[in-house]
Amino acid sequence: MKDIIQQLIQQAIEGLISNKTLPPVTLPSIKVERTRDPSHGDLACNIALALAKSSGLAPRELATLICENLPANQLILSTEIAGPGFINFFLAKTAKTDVVLQILEQAACFGHNQQGHDEAGKPRNAQVEFVSANPTGPLHVGHGRGAAVGDSICRLLSASGWNVTREFYYNDAGQQINNLATSVQLRCQGVGPDDSQWPEDGYRGEYIVELAADYMAGKPINGALALAEANNSAAIRDYAVAYLRNEQDIDLKAFRVGFDVYSLESALYSEGKVDSTVAALIANGFTYEADGALWLKTTDFGDDKDRVMRKSDGSYTYFVPDVAYHLGKWQRGFKTVINEQGADHHSTITRVRAGLQALNVGIPKGWPDYVLHQMVTVMRDGVEVKISKRAGSYVTLSDLIEQVGCDATRYFLVARRADSQLTFDIDLALQKSNDNPVFYIQYAHARVCSVMRQAVEKWKPFDLTIGKEHLNLLTSDAELALLKTLAAYPDCVASSARDFAPHNVASYLRDLAANLHAWYASGSQQKEWQLLVADDTLRNARLTLAEASRQVIENGLELLGVSAPEKM
Repeated sequence: MKDIIQQLIQQAIEGLISNKTLPPVTLPSIKVERTRDPSHGDLACNIALALAKSSGLAPRELATLICENLPANQLILSTEIAGPGFINFFLAKTAKTDVVLQILEQAACFGHNQQGHDEAGKPRNAQVEFVSANPTGPLHVGHGRGAAVGDSICRLLSASGWNVTREFYYNDAGQQINNLATSVQLRCQGVGPDDSQWPEDGYRGEYIVELAADYMAGKPINGALALAEANNSAAIRDYAVAYLRNEQDIDLKAFRVGFDVYSLESALYSEGKVDSTVAALIANGFTYEADGALWLKTTDFGDDKDRVMRKSDGSYTYFVPDVAYHLGKWQRGFKTVINEQGADHHSTITRVRAGLQALNVGIPKGWPDYVLHQMVTVMRDGVEVKISKRAGSYVTLSDLIEQVGCDATRYFLVARRADSQLTFDIDLALQKSNDNPVFYIQYAHARVCSVMRQAVEKWKPFDLTIGKEHLNLLTSDAELALLKTLAAYPDCVASSARDFAPHNVASYLRDLAANLHAWYASGSQQKEWQLLVADDTLRNARLTLAEASRQVIENGLELLGVSAPEKM
């Protein structure tokens, strides 16, 4: 409907220009938005304000001319000029109920769009990197937030026509891996954290004990051999990384998250990609040596100071392999790249982008895109939960999944803006009440499924044909509110994909569930839900609306990786 109104407005303005009522002006983008207040109509447009200056007319005068010259359309009941020059559109009833027919026709594809397609109508490629946890321990709740947000972004992009590649980047090189290998080796030798040999940065979780025991027992894992040699540091290192990568994969599978590509930091070194990237930066004149170190002129690209690339001991700082890694993404043909990472990566964004610019290979400024998530505080019984028995120092993702389930974990971790801090209340996530948003939404879906079963048991099978033909009977305030919310779903999907903002889908689903429950409550004075009236025609019209609502809830939950149960 928004597209139709945009076309009608464009035709009206072009007609005004053609008959010289308006001067030949450049038409700006015509934005039609849904109104929040029903008294302001169903849709509104600010085109008169945007075009007033170039047209030489006052906004309200221009808005009046546009309304008077709109081509007739039976879907528009009336228009009005509001405020400084907004045009409000009141839709005919058929325009409001048409969304039900669209939902039933498109089913699981309702809400999908093609903003990810190119001019030829083919899907463009997008790469999303997320989680990318160091293989030094079980995934913690922060990784879980990254997984929920990143995977939902992928689902949104796919629903918007993109060909999405999901990628996990393993930081399997560097000092943290050295600390891991040392910790495991000491455990293999019978040395614990209380011993003076234990390094200050060693890993102390119970999982290190389990890992060392499996290695010494000769238990192979994920392609790595367990040589059971306590003094073989290289073998222990390889085994530890493979062991923890396998554990992370198990946790992610339980979280309904999968990847198409796994990249290794160690491969960037072994394949010479880090050295070749550094050589290119030197050749391009964006480096210099000082104090025995090699520096990158990141200030040439907006950084507050230059950054060390190669330290005096010959090792590279951590952002250098990131530059090499992202160069590889560009070389693989990904012009759209989104990195979903923790907020602690904020300091690296400028220097990684600076390094990519300094390579002078055509990478645009501001590439890649980043979505950074803030910390998660886990609460139980009103007290912050800080540690896991197994991990020793943090709450693991598997802890949350075990306690509250995958659905609640995914929904809670994605329900707020990624860049806002999140409190995960375990007690709330376990509640079976309207206070628990994921329960509230899933119950709305299950409630419709229950009504459909009741209709068959009490009356007779649901007749979709009758329902479609008599949608004009849906006239109550609750029904009109529900229809309006259903019509807003495609816009929600499109904007959420464009802004990498899956929390908006979570918010939309709460609103839709509220409308559906309100409709249910509006018939509470009867002994049965108002859907199940004796009149066949009216009952089937209402059941048709209920089925459309159920379908949209299922579609939205799918974008968040949350199930839509039929019974609760």
